[in-house]
Amino acid sequence: MSGPFSSYRNGYTVGPPLRGSGEEGTSPTELAHLTIAFLVLTFDFVLLYGGLVVYDVPTELFLIGVAAAAALTGFVAHEMAHKVSAQRRGYWAEFRLSVLGLVFSVITAAFGFLFAAPGATMIGGDADSDDMGRIAFAGPATNFVFAIVFLGGAFVAGAFSAGALLSFILLFLAYINSWFAAFNMIPLGPLDGAKVYRWSGAVWIAGFLAFAALAGVLFYFFAYAPLPAL
Repeated sequence: MSGPFSSYRNGYTVGPPLRGSGEEGTSPTELAHLTIAFLVLTFDFVLLYGGLVVYDVPTELFLIGVAAAAALTGFVAHEMAHKVSAQRRGYWAEFRLSVLGLVFSVITAAFGFLFAAPGATMIGGDADSDDMGRIAFAGPATNFVFAIVFLGGAFVAGAFSAGALLSFILLFLAYINSWFAAFNMIPLGPLDGAKVYRWSGAVWIAGFLAFAALAGVLFYFFAYAPLPAL
């Protein structure tokens, strides 16, 4: 397995100048940006873990499916958690991609690691540090919940003799989500952790320690676990 990888987002940028109703939903622009970013990150995961090896069609489709699940839970769910959290607080919020970030993600994946800067959920309105902290924490927290659910599913699948491959896939998805959660909680620059830390040091410490501990355990597992046969 290659890794770890990093997820880096370019922070929140104010959209419309006034606080809205928070009920704007989504737009064709956001859907297009989110779809492009999702497809590129799916390709990144295939490139990172499947490389340029040409498999038979069922195996290729299987790898693409796992990569898509990783991008969907690790990235799309993360950004939508920011969006929903912001809208519930009455702010306009939509995802916007970063072309440069997506190109850079493909380049890094080709070299065996992933540094993903797919874009960010833009927040419109005059949000205070408390609101921004809660909105920021929603993304990594969602990844952590996915990681725990996938980890639990992996243990259940592993209890059955025919569940080795399924267990490995679920552990992989837990690994992806745990690293998205942990890295984004680093309290630097535009990362989510900086906003969470300004809101509540106690929440940041508890969150970062929990997310990093899980990411470390899963990284150790994948560093030494044999790959199951496809």
